[in-house]
Amino acid sequence: MSENHLSDLRFDELPLDDRIRAGIRDAGFEFCTPIQADTLPIALEDRDVAGQAQTGTGKTAAFLIATYQRLLKSEAPSDGQRQPRAFMLAPTRELAVQIANDAEVIGKHTGLVIGLAFGGTDYEKQRNQIAAGIDILIGTPGRIIDYFKQGVFKLNQVQVAVLDEADRMFDLGFIKDIRYLLRRLPDPGKRLNMLFSATLSQRVLELAYEHMNEPELIQIEPDKVTADRVRQAIFFPSNEDKMPLLVGLIREMGQSRTMVFVNMKREAERVQAYLQANGVNAAAISGDVPQKKRLRMLRDFQSGELHVLIGTDVASRGLHIPDVQYVINYDLPQDSEDYVHRIGRTARAGAAGDAISFGCETYAIALPDIEDYIGHKIPVANYDTSLLPELEKPKYKPRKKVPARRGGARRSGGRRR
Repeated sequence: MSENHLSDLRFDELPLDDRIRAGIRDAGFEFCTPIQADTLPIALEDRDVAGQAQTGTGKTAAFLIATYQRLLKSEAPSDGQRQPRAFMLAPTRELAVQIANDAEVIGKHTGLVIGLAFGGTDYEKQRNQIAAGIDILIGTPGRIIDYFKQGVFKLNQVQVAVLDEADRMFDLGFIKDIRYLLRRLPDPGKRLNMLFSATLSQRVLELAYEHMNEPELIQIEPDKVTADRVRQAIFFPSNEDKMPLLVGLIREMGQSRTMVFVNMKREAERVQAYLQANGVNAAAISGDVPQKKRLRMLRDFQSGELHVLIGTDVASRGLHIPDVQYVINYDLPQDSEDYVHRIGRTARAGAAGDAISFGCETYAIALPDIEDYIGHKIPVANYDTSLLPELEKPKYKPRKKVPARRGGARRSGGRRR
């Protein structure tokens, strides 16, 4: 973590339990990041916080530290089964797993038990662990509601409620599920509430004021925390040149950890096929990939065994992957906010990184809105068409589109990707 990304506030200056201090030392933290320095003093006084911060700025540690402190200074009810006293909702399975991993490190010395609930795998294993009694429940809305309706756990003892990536919850259509769960918690005045979001939009603020106790709003230059540290460039290839340019750039990057973003799942599969056919170790991540394979893919990418990870905007939020050197927008996003989220996968925690975008014939129309949103022009880069590599064509058969049902209504509550 680069020093200029940190505040002057040390963790040892905060009124924390010694068991939490030990976990913070294990994590290698000494100084707070700006979001931690601004939110922790508030949350440690049991006051609610709604924070605007990008992934990679330290918000997970902020709400975990505040959660542990609240639970350790209050006694757990001794009657009956051990029930969750902290409740943390995340929009994706990967983010839930990453929160739990961070919680294990920071809470190693506390003796508090963590339970995970997310879809796609380990249904009985997760159910049995939660039923055995836990202190902190972390998960995605669907699986948590499933277990709750079965009576696997109760929510009447929750003392801390956390919503992470709240704006992403809206994007994925989870808002009804979130409200269902929050309405079953103790009164907002009887618990500590923390909400974090990349944007504090009106819909997010409405959620905060409905289910929190007069939260204090904290904003940490949300669109500059990562973007200012990213070296950005844009090429303007023809649609025909896009794939050769991508392969050529990745070959120049060598073994660097690279994320490639596209706008459609079908395109992610096509890019994966071309890269693999041309000697690039790449894999596409999407909601269709089985959960165990997704987690293995992320582990391989984090370890460096997999060099290129391809995904849509579903993959661009909530993934804590250190040391991503390059982000390539193979397709320019049609939502300006998604541009910031994508390039935020590099230059994390104050480091530097490179974001390269393709302003192709199909998606260049999105560029003016993106530049207006980030407040500056993206530097233009050029390439020599004569130096583009000749590509091997993959044995790629795109999946057939499933015909829409006649008269079927399109699902609401999430953006279509």
